[in-house]
Amino acid sequence: MNHSEMKARLAHMIVERTFRYRDDPPFTLVSGKQSNFYFNCKPTTLDPEGMNLIGNIMFDMLEDSGISAVGGLTLGADPMANAVSVISYQRSHPIKAFIVRKDTKEHGTRSAIEGNIIKGEKVAVLDDVITTGKSTIIAIEKAREAGLIVDCVITLIDREEENGRENIEQYVKRVESIFTRTDIMGLYEQERDE
Repeated sequence: MNHSEMKARLAHMIVERTFRYRDDPPFTLVSGKQSNFYFNCKPTTLDPEGMNLIGNIMFDMLEDSGISAVGGLTLGADPMANAVSVISYQRSHPIKAFIVRKDTKEHGTRSAIEGNIIKGEKVAVLDDVITTGKSTIIAIEKAREAGLIVDCVITLIDREEENGRENIEQYVKRVESIFTRTDIMGLYEQERDE
């Protein structure tokens, strides 16, 4: 399967498993706002086929970037970072995975970051969905506090609202998404009409 075929298959999986739309009652988002649509990415990012597709697509996006590790705020980024890491190893260009804790543990090393990474490494921060960008920004800040160089951000879906992408771009200039809400809504409407 080539890159565009993988992306088309992943989009179909997202419409089928991740995307939900309803008029009444609307969904309540983490930000507290109401929305008629909702993305729960776990049924896709934790699926074997979904992980394989995401890992390959994100690896293609990062292959020539010179980054040595990928990760983000737990739990949304974890399966994607692991997928990229496994695929990168299989494709002979290993990229490590790391996890950014929501809360720094109070024992042991008291580290906010878990993984085999060291200060000065160039990394990519991953997230499943951009809404406000808050969780992505927390991951960027914690990675920088640990001495990592955050080169780029890659997300599975950009909801295209609340200035999420623009908020993240205040911290990192290269912000890419595999899909936008517009992409997924278009496919959802097309499949619903068939």
